[in-house]
Amino acid sequence: MSDKTVKKQNVLNGAMVLVVATALVKIIGAVYKIPLTSIIGSLGRGYFASAYNIYTPVYAISMAGLPVAVSAIVSKNAALGKYRDVKQVLKLTFPLFLGLGIVGTGALLLAARPYVDSVGSPLAIYSVFAIAPSILFCCIMSTYRGYYEGLSNMYPTAISQVIESLGKLVFGLVFSYAMLDYANQQIALNGSVLGFKVETEADGAIVYALAAAGAILGVTLGTVFGAIYTILRHKIRKDGIGKEQLINSPLASPKKTTIKEIIAIAVPTAASSLVLNITNFIDTFMIQSRLESVVANNYDTIMGIYGNSVNAANIAKENIHTFLYGAYDTTLDFRNLVPTVMMTLGVSAIPIISAAVAKKDFKTVNGTVNTVFRITMLIALPAGAGFFALSEPIMNLLYKGTENEAGIAIAAPVLALYGLMMAILTLSSPLTNILQAIGRADVPAKSLALGCVFKIGLNYILIGIPEINVKGAVFGTAFFYLLCIFYNYAVLRKETGVRIDIKTVLVKPLIAAVLCGGTAYGSYAVLCNVLTFGDMSSRLNGQSLACLVSIGVAVLVYGICVLLMKTLVKDDILMLPKGEKLAKILEKYKLIG
Repeated sequence: MSDKTVKKQNVLNGAMVLVVATALVKIIGAVYKIPLTSIIGSLGRGYFASAYNIYTPVYAISMAGLPVAVSAIVSKNAALGKYRDVKQVLKLTFPLFLGLGIVGTGALLLAARPYVDSVGSPLAIYSVFAIAPSILFCCIMSTYRGYYEGLSNMYPTAISQVIESLGKLVFGLVFSYAMLDYANQQIALNGSVLGFKVETEADGAIVYALAAAGAILGVTLGTVFGAIYTILRHKIRKDGIGKEQLINSPLASPKKTTIKEIIAIAVPTAASSLVLNITNFIDTFMIQSRLESVVANNYDTIMGIYGNSVNAANIAKENIHTFLYGAYDTTLDFRNLVPTVMMTLGVSAIPIISAAVAKKDFKTVNGTVNTVFRITMLIALPAGAGFFALSEPIMNLLYKGTENEAGIAIAAPVLALYGLMMAILTLSSPLTNILQAIGRADVPAKSLALGCVFKIGLNYILIGIPEINVKGAVFGTAFFYLLCIFYNYAVLRKETGVRIDIKTVLVKPLIAAVLCGGTAYGSYAVLCNVLTFGDMSSRLNGQSLACLVSIGVAVLVYGICVLLMKTLVKDDILMLPKGEKLAKILEKYKLIG
């Protein structure tokens, strides 16, 4: 087997480990958020999202910049046989990560009150306080995750992610329900909770704010257990570097040299992630503030559009903007699903591309980049087509008959729009990782900063139009990522000479995705007329089954189209278990390119 093939298998096998873990995390997340939304409703989701979106910019520094820098430097040194340098990287970065975690937690606690007041959701402060300590434990985890990723061992990252999610699931649901029960008991006994008088249902926002804080506390405990696992894993199983490798390794570089190398990659990488997450933070502030303004100045127009949903949820006028944002936030679970899963592909590519660049093996770089792009499009395009075709059925399947049912009519059109933009949203992250791997971590920071300016302007204008309102955030987001992709790819091509095979990367997957979406829409329409059983006011009915069957049929049609058009190449098949045997079968029937 050629060296090139081995490298690609490593990249894709590593990605498969993370994809499986991420899929489990997303399933756990769905199991978590669906009943959570039933407990806390769209209003509680608004408080939950407000806390989460100030947390992510701080989290970005601890979990993005440094782990990527560690991964890239470790993989480069390992490729060159410099194992003493590999060990030194871990020794130098742990205290640095720990310090950042302490500072990040403190910064989040200090920023809590000004932030929640600025977004018009002062009751979200309990959720912000609950999530602040997780920064420290995330930093501890990221030390070991980056180190093992650099050694092309994705298992510690994958397992810690699953542990983190399970902790969130169990403790988040238990604590949110406990806080809800506690608040209701206090109201029944005293007519108030934490000094807030509750005389009518409209005064009950404090109840959902406390329930949201309980859910967020589960997130923090998940990071505690994840951090404990990574520490114990390293102490017990070590890193696989043997004594002979260390003996034959050259002396480690001076500590100052290693620190400078880490900073050279970490600072622009962290800046990129920080800009991205600050952009999301600005989104939280801007969307809610613009919605608050739109509701205040165009109340009749907004009620004409969303009146049924607002009245069904019994939302007071002053909370309508939070309710709309909470409904919008439910779509982000779907919008982020595919990009989060495919982000693992970029993470897995970092050590392989970094090692190839160190050896000046640009043929491997070109092949790996094409593989990353092709698989990204093969997943993102059909997923987006499915969300576009079945946005309302999917929302009904998950939220019909729950506290969030009133928000379905608001969320479904937003989800459909995000479906159309899915490929753009998904490609940006792997492309960023590839630039980081070739030593151009500064480029994504520049493109993101430029895109942020346009995004802020578009959001301000579009959300401020009453007829568009919250849907304006979708267009601003899509333009933001599109601008970043064009800028980043131009630099990548200039630096490495990479050439993308447009036919297999874009054209063929797009044709198959259109057929997939059309199949999903058509089969659902037909099956809804056939499967008419069950209570239409709940999720257990013929329409739910029609949605599930339609998704299955669409996936089958998509798979057939991909094979008949020979979209896959041999190296893509080799990533799978028994990949060599499967590749031979597909080659025999001329089903791969």
